Amino acid sequence: MIKQALLAGTALVALGGCAATAAEQQVAPATAAAEPAAATPASVPVPNNILLTEWTGPYDGVPPWDQVKPELFNEAFQFAVDEQRREYQAIANSPEAPTFANTIEAMEKAGQRLGRVQAVFGVMTDNVSTPAYQALDKEWSPKLSAASDEITLDPKLFARVETLYNQRASLGLDAKQTRLLERSYDYFVRNGAKLDQAQKQQLSQYNQQLASLFSEFNSRLLADEGTYTAANEAEMRGVPQDVKDAAAAAAKERGLPPGTFAIKTTRSAVEPVLTFGTNRDLRKRVFQAFANRGDNGGANDTNQLISQIVKLRADRAKLLGFGSHAEWRMQDTMAKTPANAMDLMMRVWPAAVGRVKEEVADMRTFARREGVQTIEPWDYRYFQEKVRKAKFDLSEAEIKPYFELNNLVNGMFWSAGQLYGLEFKENTGTVPVFHPDVRTFEVTREGKVVGLFYLDNFARDGKRSGAWMTTYRSRAGLLGDDIVLASNNNNFTKAADGQPVLISLDDASTLFHEFGHAIHYLLVDVKYPSLGGSQRDFVEYPSQVNENWLLTRPVLERFAKHYQTGQPMPQSLVDKIKKAESFNQGFATVEYLSSALVDMKLHTDPNGVVDPDAFEKATLAELGMPREMVMRHRLPQFGHLFSSDAYSAGYYSYLWSEVMDADTWAAFEEAGNPFDKKTADAFRTYLLSTGNETDRAEAYRQFRGRDPDVNALLKRRGFPTK
Repeated sequence: MIKQALLAGTALVALGGCAATAAEQQVAPATAAAEPAAATPASVPVPNNILLTEWTGPYDGVPPWDQVKPELFNEAFQFAVDEQRREYQAIANSPEAPTFANTIEAMEKAGQRLGRVQAVFGVMTDNVSTPAYQALDKEWSPKLSAASDEITLDPKLFARVETLYNQRASLGLDAKQTRLLERSYDYFVRNGAKLDQAQKQQLSQYNQQLASLFSEFNSRLLADEGTYTAANEAEMRGVPQDVKDAAAAAAKERGLPPGTFAIKTTRSAVEPVLTFGTNRDLRKRVFQAFANRGDNGGANDTNQLISQIVKLRADRAKLLGFGSHAEWRMQDTMAKTPANAMDLMMRVWPAAVGRVKEEVADMRTFARREGVQTIEPWDYRYFQEKVRKAKFDLSEAEIKPYFELNNLVNGMFWSAGQLYGLEFKENTGTVPVFHPDVRTFEVTREGKVVGLFYLDNFARDGKRSGAWMTTYRSRAGLLGDDIVLASNNNNFTKAADGQPVLISLDDASTLFHEFGHAIHYLLVDVKYPSLGGSQRDFVEYPSQVNENWLLTRPVLERFAKHYQTGQPMPQSLVDKIKKAESFNQGFATVEYLSSALVDMKLHTDPNGVVDPDAFEKATLAELGMPREMVMRHRLPQFGHLFSSDAYSAGYYSYLWSEVMDADTWAAFEEAGNPFDKKTADAFRTYLLSTGNETDRAEAYRQFRGRDPDVNALLKRRGFPTK
């Protein structure tokens, strides 16, 4: 459990997604330590339960998705938690003096069976959730939290870690071992190891209560996202045919009358209607259904849950000796303090708001033509699309026919091959999958199998919204794990039978973003599992860099092919897309950054007493939020913040990462080639393959020769540089 907690950012998300709760797991059989631990837990017979067995089959073993059932998890969790307890107690109670091998390395190896169970469970609750899995999540979330605290708060275990930490200069450790020891010690201290017994009990109670609330939040949000807005043919005027076909299929699935369309309450289903639908009343209904998820009163309302979560977080931070939840959460980040994160955000915010005002002014001419005097949030995408057409002779509808999903998947694979030598060969049907929609690919590099990639692209009932990446197993030399099991999970709208899946530019960026996470973990090559992840405000960096290759001419010319003619995107359209790259950046930046600022301000309150709706409204007013738009994630549906602690006081990390991303892309531009091999090799060597074995800021300096320049971000977004 300690190594899982130290791995920051191992279940990963895009801007449209929700923070995943499952930690990355290390699952292969342990190899021998440099020296054995003095005590070995007594062998206990393993029940005949597929979830408790070593993974078998190709690729050093794969999850047995075809045999997973909810009724198996109670026994599996209980046995695995008990086994983990025995493993850690053997380390803590060893009669031998602590050494790096019998304490730190031994902890790196402990809990592997529980890791396998949690890896499978995380996928079932995120991707194919049912009432049975939701009930299990509510039952086991607090129990698993308690099991983790039992380890972190064990005084004997911490005493061994502290002894090694105090002696670290004389232990003969190499730099990576020293980093692991220091991070392990810091983790214990930051999470309460030095509290007295009564305080430890209180801390564990806080953690268990939060785990239960996170689970309940997820359940309520999933229920609200399972709704839809009904529309008829006349109301759907202007909506692209592929979107209408998908909405008609969704209506048919729900038993609605012929001629009815069901617009799901997911981003991929909603945004095309908001962009192209000419019926303003339908746009309003669709927008309000989406923007008010979790904020409708009744059984699925999340406001009271959020109030409890924020208060518990503040109380926990105070118990741990920190001024706020944000201060506690940011101890292990590149930004270090809330003030540093706020400083970056506020350097960008005024320029973004100013650009929104310009964008709205551009829209007013078109709005008046349709009798719209006041542009509302459900109008923004609709009129900005008209401005794009007028300014650049470019429409999203013109791009979509060339953005066929399968072609773009091939394009992202090709890019990874050009940059890093990764090759992807589809082998769907040869290994178990958790849903029939999932495709699988064998990944090789320099002729050697390095991974298995699962691709789950489509939205469905029971699947949480957004997009994310997960690893079921990562590369770690200590455990003998060499073949990575990685998964990308998107929520694109599935086309009607026999129709191609055409996606928007935003969805295409999400596709490349999540794949950037997969590339990162396919290339990570570390010895210690806990050094395989990254700090929260670094982990989005490789994925955001990967978005840049989508609109490079080599990718567009090879893979942006018209779904009917098969002809590549004409150069004239490529040129228009490149010319319009900074278009609508005011909206995009304010939509995201308002969410990040509200998150940080919410979690810097030392008391944590909050009415979510009132706080959101007051904070946005203080910031000068343009009235024509809303946050990308309003608090009642902000899964990044309230489905776990993962992104709480951390949503700023996308902007922090994008500073590095923009500056990294500038390096490729300076090289004169988006696929420059020397630059790609340096990026892989210093930043991707090293996990968290070295300080991330220093690794960036090794790559770039200096710290990242925020002006690269401002320039990219078309804002004034400073």
